[in-house]
Amino acid sequence: MIKRSPLMSEPTYFILAALLDGPLHGYGIIKRAEEQSGGRVRLAVGTLYGALDRMTGSGLIVVDREETVEGRPRRYFRITDEGQHAVSREAKRMEQAAEIVTRRTIPRTGTAPA
Repeated sequence: MIKRSPLMSEPTYFILAALLDGPLHGYGIIKRAEEQSGGRVRLAVGTLYGALDRMTGSGLIVVDREETVEGRPRRYFRITDEGQHAVSREAKRMEQAAEIVTRRTIPRTGTAPA
């Protein structure tokens, strides 16, 4: 039997994508994910930290460092090699799925309509 990995949720995908350029703190992740998704992914703080805890537990990300800014703790997260592989696999899966539809729906130049 073929083992299938579960599909990655859009928020998880964009959280990992946000971390591809380097470590970020929670607010930075929220802003970058919203930017990169064209506004589709708007993470609430509670949702983000729950996702970060799950991804840390599964080895996709790690805590890079902690610092205190204006008396408040700030934790920076970094994507792991496993996280980079996972988000790359998901990007390839989505690309292949999109190609199937795109090939069938974009009119070809130089062909007569059916």
